[in-house]
Amino acid sequence: MAALLATRPGHRPRLIYRTHRGRRGSGRKGFTEADYARLLDAAHQQLGGPIVLVWDNLSTHASKAMAELIAARPWLTVYRLPPYAHELNPVELVWSHLKRSLANLTKHTIAELTALVKTRLRRMQYRSALLAAFLASTDLEFGPFL
Repeated sequence: MAALLATRPGHRPRLIYRTHRGRRGSGRKGFTEADYARLLDAAHQQLGGPIVLVWDNLSTHASKAMAELIAARPWLTVYRLPPYAHELNPVELVWSHLKRSLANLTKHTIAELTALVKTRLRRMQYRSALLAAFLASTDLEFGPFL
């Protein structure tokens, strides 16, 4: 899974996410640079404007391939969080909230689990106060953005 929390002056916060199944035969099971680029392109389409992205230091986010993909998008400006600063990343709170909502549940297939995760994330998308709380809990200053 990958997600981003978006803020825009005068608008409610938005949660944009994608789920992803590992590729068969591939050594890499998580999101690739191209997957993240597709998420950012979708966010750009949905939000309808330039994006200022504050990103953690996941190796995929900081790779040379990702740097090239970012450079090819003039509407995208990226700032990096300091290493080991998960408390500054509001998406970490999205994952924590999601995991708590899944506690003690049993699903028999990955498809059932994926459907449940998507349902829970979709519910979060409509809880703008919750999303705003995730952003506020970072103590970052969103002054020019909110």
